[in-house]
Amino acid sequence: MGNDRTVHWRRRAVTGLGLRRGDHDNALIVPPRRAGARPPRFFTVHLGFDAADPSVARELAVAYAEALSLLRPELALGAAAVSPADAWHRAERLFCGALGPDGERCADVTGHPGFHHAPGPGGLGWGDGD
Repeated sequence: MGNDRTVHWRRRAVTGLGLRRGDHDNALIVPPRRAGARPPRFFTVHLGFDAADPSVARELAVAYAEALSLLRPELALGAAAVSPADAWHRAERLFCGALGPDGERCADVTGHPGFHHAPGPGGLGWGDGD
C-alpha cells in the first residue's frame, strides 16, 4: 500500500464504485459535502525593495503600506510586516494593532510613543494620555 492516506483511499473507493456527483443516494462511501461557499481567505503579497539598513527598510515599508491602503481600502493595513528578502520567517509587524475599548485597533506604527488612536482622522484615543 504505497499511499493509504484517507483522501486518496476515499477517492479510489468512490471512483471504483462508479459513483458520480448526484449518485450517492444509496452509496455507503461518498465524497465530502460542502455546506456552501468557502469563506474568504487571507492572502499576503510580498514586495521587494532596496534599503540601507533595517530601520530604513521599516520606514519605507510603512510608507508603502500606508500609500497602498489609501489606493485600496480593502487592504489589511494592520497585517503589514517587513522582513529581509531571504528570511520571511523573521517578519516584523509594522503597525501596533493594540485593541481599544470599543474593539478598534491602533493604526500607529509598532513601538510608537504615547497613547493609542483608532484608525481614521480624529480617531478615538485610549491608554496613557486620555
